Amino acid sequence: MNTFNENEIACYIRKSIETYLKDLDGERPCSIYEMVIQSVEKPLFELAMDYAEGNQTKAAELLGINRNTLRNKLAKHRIK
Repeated sequence: MNTFNENEIACYIRKSIETYLKDLDGERPCSIYEMVIQSVEKPLFELAMDYAEGNQTKAAELLGINRNTLRNKLAKHRIK
């Protein structure tokens, strides 16, 4: 069983953002929050839907969100 936990996920995200900021080489970053959310949110919903075998109710439960919220996010990211 995979013992990957939220601290490890946060560590990977932190390292990715640190790399991004270093690679800016003096340029001003823009919309980092939106960039990170977009980068994480779409694959999260895709994987949840795959895991739930397309069942939106199960995917919403897995994610801990309301089914209507899931439907809105799926539409936003054009996920079927």
